Amino acid sequence: MVRLRGGVAVVALVLAAATGCELDSTGGSAGPQENPAGGAAYAAAEALTVKGRAPKNKYDRDEFGSAWADTDSNSCDTRDDILQRDLDDVKFRDGDCTVASGVLDPDPYTGKDVPYVRGRSKVDVDHVVALSDAWQKGAQQWDDSKRIALANDPLNLLAVDSGTNRAKGDGDTATWLPPNKAYRCTYVAAQVAVKTKYGLWVTSAEQAAMKRVLGTCPQQKLPTGGNPTKAPARFHAG
Repeated sequence: MVRLRGGVAVVALVLAAATGCELDSTGGSAGPQENPAGGAAYAAAEALTVKGRAPKNKYDRDEFGSAWADTDSNSCDTRDDILQRDLDDVKFRDGDCTVASGVLDPDPYTGKDVPYVRGRSKVDVDHVVALSDAWQKGAQQWDDSKRIALANDPLNLLAVDSGTNRAKGDGDTATWLPPNKAYRCTYVAAQVAVKTKYGLWVTSAEQAAMKRVLGTCPQQKLPTGGNPTKAPARFHAG
């Protein structure tokens, strides 16, 4: 993934929310072209496979590997990579990897500024598609490598207000949307992008909710990029 040095700005999910621009968190192509039915994100949501949830009872976070594995081999863990990408006024501890402080300006889920201080953090790094939700919609059938990739893919990660993130839990689009209504199209497009990239399915209620949100923003593009869908062979889960 692209990393920062000295607070240089990058295009990120938070910037998309703040400016109203369509999301393309990795600087890649904008995805499929618009179509008369609603645009690239809407079309991708419509194309997702629809099935019922698989049982959750065998879900374990360890099935997705250790938290914040350095799958992009840049010598920083994934959480610090995302904090560095999404925060402003970043200050480091001991070099240019461990983020000591910064500010989420603004938090995409609430629209408010949230300070970050390591050890007293009000900022979480959220899995836009929750790992438990992924487990129930295809990921339990994957090998370790693909699950670890999903858990550490920048396309599926976003620095957000911790309280709001914890209220989300493992909700999908049908059960939870950001309180910040201005960010909802960007958020749903990100979920669609992740589910498209990894071949996860959706429930009928979830797809209907995605189309309902994206129907209000027919120009919404589909974000692309992130890491490969297979983690390096040195990583293991379970």
